Amino acid sequence: MDCLFCKIAGGEIPSKFVYEDESVVAFRDINPQAPQHILIVPRKHIESINAFQVEDKDLVAHILVDVVLKLAKDLGIDESGYRVVINTGDEGGQTVHHLHVHLIGGRSMQWPPG
Repeated sequence: MDCLFCKIAGGEIPSKFVYEDESVVAFRDINPQAPQHILIVPRKHIESINAFQVEDKDLVAHILVDVVLKLAKDLGIDESGYRVVINTGDEGGQTVHHLHVHLIGGRSMQWPPG
């Protein structure tokens, strides 16, 4: 498979992880939209939310409950606020077709986002 995020998660493309465990890796976005912009990527290739399977429920909960909350606290944005974004499909702004969660903070967010 020629997937950029699979290669990063698998260590084929070097990256400095801000978090990693057996099921996910997290690293800074190369095109940050805020002072804190982290991508949380499952090691398992899942194309998008549309490809979720029943067996992915624990992974999704782990990302949102364990990883996002930990990173928000570690980055010092847990109390000031942050945004969690999952783009899905081309018109949803997904540019890498491997599920990834954006954790964005460190500045005031506007709505609508664009």
